Amino acid sequence: MKQINRLKVVLVEQNRSGKWLAGMLERNEATISRWCTNDAQPSLETLVKIANVLKVDVRELLMSTK
Repeated sequence: MKQINRLKVVLVEQNRSGKWLAGMLERNEATISRWCTNDAQPSLETLVKIANVLKVDVRELLMSTK
């Protein structure tokens, strides 16, 4: 499957864990793991919440299509 999001990269850059993000979003750690491995994708609404929690522009969480 083609990688769509950069969530795992941004978490590493910020020295954060999937477990931390799961707690911040009140989501299951397995769900966060699936997003990080690109097995599943968060909804656009959730992607905006993730960007807010990580204090990044939502575009930083997405792979470039260029």
